This record gives sequence, C-alpha cells and structure tokens, in this order.
Amino acid sequence: MKFLKILVVVHETLVPPESVAGLTEQQIDEWRTEYDVIRTLRLVGHEVRVLGVLDSLTGLRTAITDWKPNIVFNLLEEFNGIVTYDQHVVAFLELMEQPYTGCNPRGLLLSRDKPLSKQLLAWHRIPTPHFALLPKGRKFRAPRQMRYPLFVKSATEDASLGISQASVVENSQQLQDRVAFIHEQVGTDALVEEYIAGREVYVGVLGNERLTRLPVWELQFGTMGDNQATIATRKVKWDRKYQARHGITRAAAQDLSPAVVAKLDRMARRIYNALGLSGYARMDFRVRDDGEVFVLEANANPCLAEAEDFAQSALSAGIGYQDLLNRIIALGLAYKAEWRAGYS
Repeated sequence: MKFLKILVVVHETLVPPESVAGLTEQQIDEWRTEYDVIRTLRLVGHEVRVLGVLDSLTGLRTAITDWKPNIVFNLLEEFNGIVTYDQHVVAFLELMEQPYTGCNPRGLLLSRDKPLSKQLLAWHRIPTPHFALLPKGRKFRAPRQMRYPLFVKSATEDASLGISQASVVENSQQLQDRVAFIHEQVGTDALVEEYIAGREVYVGVLGNERLTRLPVWELQFGTMGDNQATIATRKVKWDRKYQARHGITRAAAQDLSPAVVAKLDRMARRIYNALGLSGYARMDFRVRDDGEVFVLEANANPCLAEAEDFAQSALSAGIGYQDLLNRIIALGLAYKAEWRAGYS
C-alpha cells in the first residue's frame, strides 16, 4: 500500500499523547486503541493527523476540505455522548464524498439497535435468545413466555455498560428491579433476553462483498463459573485485578468440533450480510454444551487495540497489526458508497 494522508477521528477526550512514558497501564487503557492505531499508522509511514470530535462537525468539515485526506480512520464510538449517533457522523462523511474506515451508516444503525437487529436476525432464522424490549417511561410488565433466568441489559449502550452479576435475574421482582436500574441509571430502554449458559466465543469478520472470517476467539471465565453467572460484565472486560483473581483470559477457542466451527462461520457471514455490515465487525455467540449456537449481538467497528480480541484473532491467522490496519484502510477505500456510483 502506498503512503496515505490519513485523518484519524477520535472522541475529543481520547486524543492520546505522543508518548506513554511515565504513565500507568490504567491511565493508558482509556485511550489505548487510539494510541495503538495512530502510532502504528505513523510507523508504517502514513501521514497522520488526529482530530478530536465531541458535539460539532465543523472541525471535521474543515479538515476534510482544507487537508483533503485520502481516508478518514474512524475511531468514534459516539457523538455528543450518544452512542447511536456515530452513524450520523459516518453519513456526514458520505455526504462529503470522503472515504472512511469501518462500517457504513446503515450497518451501524441496524447493529447498534439491538432489538431491531435481533428482529432482523430472527426473520433470517438465525438463532438468537428469546427477547423482549421494555421501553423507558412505560409501566413495567413482565414479558410472557420467557424462561428464567433472564439477562437484562441496555438496548443501545455497548462496552458492557450497565452489566453486572445483578443483570442475571431469577424471578419477576429481580427483573423489575433490574429493568428500573437500566431505565434510571443507564438512561435507556431495557433489553431482556433468556440467559444462555455455555461458552462465549467471538468471530471477527473483515470485508465488504468478499468476507474473511478470523479464527474463533473465546472469553474464558476461569473460576467465575463456580458461584457466578458467566457473563461479560464491565469488570470481566476491563478490571485487570478482577481478571487476575478469577483467571479470566481471552484466547483462540479450543476443542470446538468441526461442525460447530462450520456453523459459526456460516452464521457470522449471514449476520454480516443480513445487517448490511462493511469494513470489519465482531459477532458474539454462545455455544451450549449440546453444540447449539446462539448469536448474542453483532458489533460493528469493534475495539482495535493491538492486545484486544479482534487484533489478536487476526494475528493468530498470520495478519499482523500493521497489516490489519492496512487491510481495514484498503476496505474503506474500496467500499462502494452511493456517491461513488457515478465514478465506478
């Protein structure tokens, strides 16, 4: 790949420093993805500028108009504090006829709206846990024909926001309490789904029309299963001491039967296409002991930190971090956005 002018767009508070010298791992964690991506792109030889975005697109428009980057490397996960608004920033890039990395606006819309994505997947007969949406501001009514235990989470937030051991409920009163917590403390609608016991595995996918499936990765819960529900709480994902105490690790999934791996491959591709995803994404699954597979959710533009699941899965397939970022850039440059129709 030739050297490019790359505008890296990040949240305003996540613009990383030039050096991490003297900083603790905890301090670095907040903007580790941004640091890894920017540092690596510069090491490759690309000309990189970084733009922090909070609640205005004026700076983005100016940077595109004045500097004319070859591509925008999009690391935004929200706009003005609203997770589902990141799709509008990407739509703005398309209106500016500006190539960008990652998922297109429609794919972001469908995958970020968890109830809608589940409805689409169910229509395509892709197995997902039975679910119900309990909107904020409405009187609580326990969903019918759903079997306990149930799992309660935000209908829109990601990064396990609002998820803890209390998210798995065993009766109607616990359900009502947890739904109230999501409504009041997280501030969103609540998504309730049947809890699926089993292995939690992740499948990364790269591509637009032609897809590359990365090796199956697994979140291993260590000793948590002895007396706790095995779910990806915020502590499980981000608390290093908690991970060490329970022996929580992420690694290539072992001992999955060829039939299960083939099923995960088919389902990941079907989900990617059903939701109209592009660029790169990660699908989260539960694999029961009997070999049945259920999709939990699809994550467009998953975390790209070098040490996290997506990059490590790619590495296990022989795709180093520099190569991975260059592939994501190439996919962004090749994506057939509507504005390109007249130029193809």
